[in-house]
Amino acid sequence: MHLLRVRRQLLSINLPDGYRLRVLDEVDSTNAEAARIVAQLAGPEWVLARRQTNGRGRRGRAWSDPAGNFAASLVLFPQHPPDQIALRSFVAALALFDALVATTGRSDTLALKWPNDVLLNGGKVAGILLETTALSGGGFALTIGFGVNLVHTPQSSGFEARAMPPVCVLSETGTALAPEEFLAALAAAYARHEAQFCAFGFSSIRAAWLARAARLGETITARIGSGEITGRFDTIDETGHLILTTAQGRQAIAAADVFF
Repeated sequence: MHLLRVRRQLLSINLPDGYRLRVLDEVDSTNAEAARIVAQLAGPEWVLARRQTNGRGRRGRAWSDPAGNFAASLVLFPQHPPDQIALRSFVAALALFDALVATTGRSDTLALKWPNDVLLNGGKVAGILLETTALSGGGFALTIGFGVNLVHTPQSSGFEARAMPPVCVLSETGTALAPEEFLAALAAAYARHEAQFCAFGFSSIRAAWLARAARLGETITARIGSGEITGRFDTIDETGHLILTTAQGRQAIAAADVFF
């Protein structure tokens, strides 16, 4: 009964047309839950967890998610080829950026870090995880996982020395946000950028992302496996690849961990 009562309350959030919402008091991972229910879904759906016990980030890394922070996934059924589906990481990053601006009133302290992090005052406040699921009838479902440190900062003792230190919205801005409140802002922002992407393609998304990019024009390091490439961060190209100008020339990087 309690779960149903919570769910009815949250469904009163004004979600954009065509999007639905389900809320769980506790789940291992919202992305994992999305994979379990994807065959039942008739269209785009948000999955919000009040507590996530086994969240994960890119490359299987653990994502610390204390109660009160934001953990949600959006399931989509895009009619695009796989390379276009992956570009939604930039759509998601813009949505996170705009939702944080809308809820905190801050913009000058926020930046986007390639490929899928949001920085606040130079620390990592949010991350994104994209996963695809093959559908029995053909095509793919895309799940976009969003994690935002709203009120708690994860312990940084287990992070790599060069990694961006974690921060939370409350400590950096003084703004206390409930996950439900943040979801309303994020859902609206995501729907707006998704519509932009579908109508005009990646070029406008790319331009908006670059306008918010951290360390654009500066020297950064991209780690690929056991190797590293250091160069000037010039842009991202039409496929979302990171473009660095190095001593060996121009390098296009599809996937890497980036360090400043």
